[in-house]
Amino acid sequence: MTINDVEAAALAAVDEAAIGRLLLDLLAVPSVTGSAAESDLQHVLAGHLERLDLDVDLWSMDLPELRAHPDFPGGEAPRTEAWGLVGTTPSTGDGPTLILQGHVDVVPPGDLAQWQGDPFHPRVEGDVVHGRGACDMKAGVVAILATLAAIRAADVTPRGRVSVHFVVSEEDGGLGAFGTLRRGHTGDACIITEPTGGALMVANGGALTFRIEVPGQATHGSTRYAGVSAIDAYLPIHAALARLEARRNAGVDPLMAAYTVAYPLSVGTLQAGDWASSVPDLLVAEGRLGVALGEDPAQARADLEACVAEACASDPWLRAHPATVTWPGGQFASGRLPAGHPLAALVGDAHADVTRTARPAEQGAPYGSDLRLYAGAGIPTLQYGPGDVRLAHGPQEQVSVSEVVTVTQALVLATLRTVYPML
Repeated sequence: MTINDVEAAALAAVDEAAIGRLLLDLLAVPSVTGSAAESDLQHVLAGHLERLDLDVDLWSMDLPELRAHPDFPGGEAPRTEAWGLVGTTPSTGDGPTLILQGHVDVVPPGDLAQWQGDPFHPRVEGDVVHGRGACDMKAGVVAILATLAAIRAADVTPRGRVSVHFVVSEEDGGLGAFGTLRRGHTGDACIITEPTGGALMVANGGALTFRIEVPGQATHGSTRYAGVSAIDAYLPIHAALARLEARRNAGVDPLMAAYTVAYPLSVGTLQAGDWASSVPDLLVAEGRLGVALGEDPAQARADLEACVAEACASDPWLRAHPATVTWPGGQFASGRLPAGHPLAALVGDAHADVTRTARPAEQGAPYGSDLRLYAGAGIPTLQYGPGDVRLAHGPQEQVSVSEVVTVTQALVLATLRTVYPML
């Protein structure tokens, strides 16, 4: 598609140096899910939106009310507050509203010894910025702000609106997006700037957090044969979970075919025992169960529960002392952009025009995200943003500033062509 004069002016206004500075500023805020800094960052970002002349709605969410809602998406991090933040551009027309969405929370840094320096003191090596949240997803948040700044510099009157949704608690379930949608903030389409490495993520598999409690029988370690180790009792369940994962990945949607395992079943934590010379009488395993595109989460939960029950029925100890399965924490359903929806072509063409390459491929993502909440609210949604998701949540998390610039430029074109379609 040909880039017109207004689009060219807005693209020229994308400020790479300002993008780098803002990314460093945001990465220095340790906005771990549920922390005070998560709330602090929402207030900082509200100031940025105000300086861009947006109408800003910054509010404290009613947590008891949201948690009592039957569709509440769950949560894992303890919290006493959650702040919603939406900024909307003024408009004199009746055109469409495009949502640009990003989450401000990050996961904890983990083992600090694996980092080169403090994960919340970003480190710069040439074009690359290292730090917790670099790609997941403060680079995407910066791209949204830079997009608005560039369009503002182009000084064109919109026919529609851009609505920026900055949300908390994405990492542990989606409370922030859920509360934002419940407040009535909506739009005609949504782009979430999660790290996609330039691809168009038009679907997400889901992810359900599970807990399996396996009983044992305690005794002194010197007479372990007189008891039953909960660790040993868990082993046949673990093997059964591996077989379940294989069954659930036998034949997947073409959007997910590129992944070695499209819908992973992963045990993330194991806790057993409280004394080295005692046989443990309880093991607690927690993990995540991948949900297939279009699959009812209730069916996915039933599959895992049946798997555990079958493993217990095949073991003499577990047959008499079965393990129990519960579902705490985040509960991510799957979600997808309707096939053939023009949003994918819009963003894909914008990326192609900026990079002078072919339109990027459409893929599905194997992880849960806020996409399913917006799609579930009837808002066509896809993910397109800077960074490699394989580096997220790890000590090598990083993003290239030049990639943030490219995504910003593509968002500028996509936004102008949506909200300013008379150009």
